[in-house]
Amino acid sequence: MSKTIPLTRIQKLIGKRMLESKRSKPCFYVEVQADITEFMSLRSRLRKAHGVKVTTNAFYIYCLARAVREYPLTVGIMEGENIKIADSVNVGFAIQAPQGLVVPVIKDSHQKSLAQIAEEVQRLTEKARDNELTLNEIEGETIALSNLGAYDIDSFVGIVPPPATVILAVGNIVATLVPRNGEAVVRKMVTLTLAADHRIIDGKYAGCFLSLIRELIENPQQV
Repeated sequence: MSKTIPLTRIQKLIGKRMLESKRSKPCFYVEVQADITEFMSLRSRLRKAHGVKVTTNAFYIYCLARAVREYPLTVGIMEGENIKIADSVNVGFAIQAPQGLVVPVIKDSHQKSLAQIAEEVQRLTEKARDNELTLNEIEGETIALSNLGAYDIDSFVGIVPPPATVILAVGNIVATLVPRNGEAVVRKMVTLTLAADHRIIDGKYAGCFLSLIRELIENPQQV
């Protein structure tokens, strides 16, 4: 039996924005695997040190914001025949809330510590699930993160939001047998996939940016 399901307001908005992006942004994609073993083993110590639960999302946002400092074109936008670099690294991160997909934004992420980002991620996630996000808390993203690891998705390709130039898609953390110092060892690996607007950045630039994110993820002792 056929059934008609009306779109919600959020579904209509997301559909419009994603269609706009697909039509206007000539994107390409690069992918790497990162070893996140060290961060996973440090989480309890980080929580004690900072007094807040440091989620993987908070850590990814922190690494993403730090990498943008070295590669500012990743927060550039087209303005006619020019590229305008955003003043702030505002990271939008996707959350599946009861009312649908929402994207709160961590403003000025490049100026915040891991603990500050962790606090904001926790606060905004709770507000999203209670349907209490304000307009200011979902506007202004200049770069995006989408993490489907909690749904056992190993890797995927994100769609760059209309106001951004890149989106980092993060998959599940998987125990993987890898070579190290001539031996096979089990490490916790995660796949990072970057979608980028080719009008703003090229393959080499995107590759270097993603490699820096991987380096930061693999060396959490530097945070």
